[in-house]
Amino acid sequence: MAEADLSSVKMRITREIGGLRGWYDSVRYKLWFRILSWLALLAGAFFFLLWFFVARHLPSVDTLRHYEPPLPTYVRSISGEPIHSYARERRVQLSYAEYPKPLVFAFLAAEDRTFFEHHGLDFPGLVRAALDGITSGSTPRGTSTITQQVAKNLVVGNEVSYLRKLKEAILAWRIEDTLTKQQILELYLNSIELGRNAGGVDAASHAYFGKELKDLSLEQMAYLAILPKGPANYDPERFGERALERRNWVLSEMLRNRFIDQAQYDDAVNKPLGTVPRQTPKFERVGGYFVEEVRRQLIDKFGEKAEDGPYSVYSGGLWVRTSLDPKLQQYAQKALRDGLIRFERGRGWSGPIAHVEIRNGAWQSALLNTNIGLDYEDWRAAIAIERTGDVWKIGFDDGSTGGLPKWAAAMQVRGQGAQAFGAIKAGDILAVAPEGGAFALRSIPKVSGGMVVEDPRTGRILAMQGGFDSRIQSFNRATQAQRQPGSTIKPLVYAAALEQGMTPATIIVDGPFCVWQGAQLGQKCFRNFGGGAGSGPHTMRWGVEQSRNLMTVQAANQVGMEHVVDLIQRVGVSKRKYDPYLSYALGAGETTVLRMVNAYSILVNQGRALNPTLIDFVQNRRGEVIWPENWRACEGCNMPDWDGKPMPRPAPRARQVVDAQSAYQMVHITEGVIQRGTATILRDLNRPLMGKTGTTSGPTDVWFVGGAAQMLAGLYIGYDTPTNLGGYAQGGSIAAPIFKDFAVKAYEGLDRLPFVAPPGIRMVRIDRASGRRVYGGWPGNDPMSSVIWEAFKAESEPDRTAGQEETAPKVEEKKRVERRNDAPKDDEFLQREGGIY
Repeated sequence: MAEADLSSVKMRITREIGGLRGWYDSVRYKLWFRILSWLALLAGAFFFLLWFFVARHLPSVDTLRHYEPPLPTYVRSISGEPIHSYARERRVQLSYAEYPKPLVFAFLAAEDRTFFEHHGLDFPGLVRAALDGITSGSTPRGTSTITQQVAKNLVVGNEVSYLRKLKEAILAWRIEDTLTKQQILELYLNSIELGRNAGGVDAASHAYFGKELKDLSLEQMAYLAILPKGPANYDPERFGERALERRNWVLSEMLRNRFIDQAQYDDAVNKPLGTVPRQTPKFERVGGYFVEEVRRQLIDKFGEKAEDGPYSVYSGGLWVRTSLDPKLQQYAQKALRDGLIRFERGRGWSGPIAHVEIRNGAWQSALLNTNIGLDYEDWRAAIAIERTGDVWKIGFDDGSTGGLPKWAAAMQVRGQGAQAFGAIKAGDILAVAPEGGAFALRSIPKVSGGMVVEDPRTGRILAMQGGFDSRIQSFNRATQAQRQPGSTIKPLVYAAALEQGMTPATIIVDGPFCVWQGAQLGQKCFRNFGGGAGSGPHTMRWGVEQSRNLMTVQAANQVGMEHVVDLIQRVGVSKRKYDPYLSYALGAGETTVLRMVNAYSILVNQGRALNPTLIDFVQNRRGEVIWPENWRACEGCNMPDWDGKPMPRPAPRARQVVDAQSAYQMVHITEGVIQRGTATILRDLNRPLMGKTGTTSGPTDVWFVGGAAQMLAGLYIGYDTPTNLGGYAQGGSIAAPIFKDFAVKAYEGLDRLPFVAPPGIRMVRIDRASGRRVYGGWPGNDPMSSVIWEAFKAESEPDRTAGQEETAPKVEEKKRVERRNDAPKDDEFLQREGGIY
């Protein structure tokens, strides 16, 4: 730029500044200028203070772009069908396009008819609310736009104050600058609380009408639109008239704003509310104990509350694929329940399920608050309301009532002799079933138990029942009850003996066996179930099939209890390693049904370790698998063009915890328990089965664990506080029949597969009584045939010329005496732990 031009610009700027100074000098003493200056200064100070104390502490609106409302965690079965949900509230997240237009119009008419015209704030409404608050002396309420409600619900909170309204207004203005109107409405309709634990409009559609959102009628959509003002105020069961009046007001507003026409209004305004009673989704009654165990595992992994992380159980929106097979669960549940009822038949009424106080006649809410329900056959949970003569009036959770006459409650109260009818009190929660035009009293069994079904090839738990009903007894006896396994531990004891060199044909003496416990305690002598001095020498197979205690402790003592407890620990029967007490060889330790079934599964799985699992994988709300880590889908596993030829598979990578040949030998031996031993009641199932019964001292518990190559199951029956079941109670007469009830249905259509032997096993014909090798005869179809096929490791099969199989491996007499003298004091242990005989 030329020097002359630069000089000209400087002169013009000087003249302008001089002009401004002149103007300022002329007006600075005038009143109106002073007023304006002070107002500007005050406004600036106000906005600075507003930002400093309020606005700068507000969260960023950008978080709403990625806002994820709390969603329930859904549990799916082995086939992918939803079976349960974990939720503090029910919520389904939809996009704006998925909401029907009439529903959107209903909420606009009820909450914010000018929503698409304002910028987040209804200024006339705010002024009215402020004036009402000032004149009444109360805090401001009402007159919030939908945008303000979004700000309040998602960010600001529910504090009732002028400061909260100010924060709400600021944030609403920012939201309108950041999000589109459609995005704001989507957030609103997904997050608004509408009662009945329904978060969002879609969940409310199911809660109030039992319908999909798209299936709602106009008047039903209008009803949902009245709920944001206070769901409890328009509860259809308590305030039906008030709700109907408010709904019709919404319809009139829709008409006034031309959201609907006159014909639509006339048709809808005369319709009833059409709501349904409060209800629990039916799928939530599947596998109560199973899904509760899944919940515990998920909480351990991901946390329970939103602050525990993005994948918390009650707000993370997880999708959990489990191994639960609903059909198998139904079979296991019914078999166990039938067995419990069968055991207690004729023992009298066990008393009410629970007792609650009925206040102000509100018996329905008192019953609902107990969360007690029944789904056994036609049984129902009912509350005793009042007695009139020889009839008790009873009520149900759906609000209906019925009668329980004296003749239908004539059974005696257990241990008292009095009739149950006279023992019932108002507020008692009863089990009843329809009978003769009325209802008859039923008795919930006091005895209980647990049952687990597992796939021994994978460790997946297919079904689990932890008691009679999870809504009555939440304690899961399948996973939480520590019980003595009795004789079901014996296959593991003998598996350890097989690892140490014994064979199925090894001769063991079924005879008196005593242990010297020192001068103070003297000698401890073991005995068989039912007593007796024993029956002499027999093969290991015979001892397992007939469950002989004396043979078991003989074998455990000869191979060393340290080897036995080591194997028991390896297969996971207990968390801690048992001390080498001989009593543990007879089931004196404590374990759970789940652990015992998994231990048997390891035997069937040729000794390879299995981790029992209920959860296959967990997905987040976007469908991404977040657990287990490094999970990979099996591409093409279900391709329709698969030709059925064997596919290449990687070698098993599971840890070998039991010698594979020893594990198979024990499986083969326990097949004899079904054919000739203590579980012959299962023989007519006509398929390869292995298993073992168990009866603890008392007897206080009866067991059965076993099954087929594709599916094992185990169960126990006993009182929660160990109590004598009666001298007749045995695993073969009580537990095995329950398994049979399950197996008849569960194994229907299942291939009859044999248990597969690992490489190196030799099948040899022997005489099952003597253990001698047989060359001239063949096993017949008769399970009692004297000639059988027996499994041996290489070079361990018996030789015909030897007369019979060698006896148990010899131990130097000095070492044997030392071990006996140093043995733990079994008598003292048995007294303390309740040992098994």
